Amino acid sequence: MKQKKYWLNCFLLLIPLFLWNIFLVDYLPESYGSAIFDKDIPKLISYGENILRIIVFLLPVIMLLSLKTRIQKIGLGIYAIGVLLYFASWTLVIIDPQSLWSTSVIGFTAPAFTTAIWFVGIGLIGNKSYFKIPYLSLIYVCLAILFVIVHTAHAYLVFERI
Repeated sequence: MKQKKYWLNCFLLLIPLFLWNIFLVDYLPESYGSAIFDKDIPKLISYGENILRIIVFLLPVIMLLSLKTRIQKIGLGIYAIGVLLYFASWTLVIIDPQSLWSTSVIGFTAPAFTTAIWFVGIGLIGNKSYFKIPYLSLIYVCLAILFVIVHTAHAYLVFERI
């Protein structure tokens, strides 16, 4: 029964996002495809984005999933709003890739920058770990925001090129 607590970690909050990406990535406009999206990106952005991506997607494995405190419950609300905005940003681009929204810098980069919201939610929910890590939420949110900045910069570079 003690092992059960190790399965209740914040990585579970990432599963719906992974599934969304897996099932809908093929419906995104061509400009989001790896042939265009990853072409001619400066190495600092490319490597930084990938290293930070690994960190912010694996760190939740050691973050306890709990909704006991007020902060954790607020985190769940922020996470839910972030997921809805993230899903909406993808949906708008998929449904009408030639719309004013989808062809604007804000619309094109929205799938990148809206991740900040659900990352903050995860950081607030997972404020405790299986290990003694002081300021875990702050560390996670800072790393996630850094990832979002680099990820959005990558998307912006692609937008400027298309």
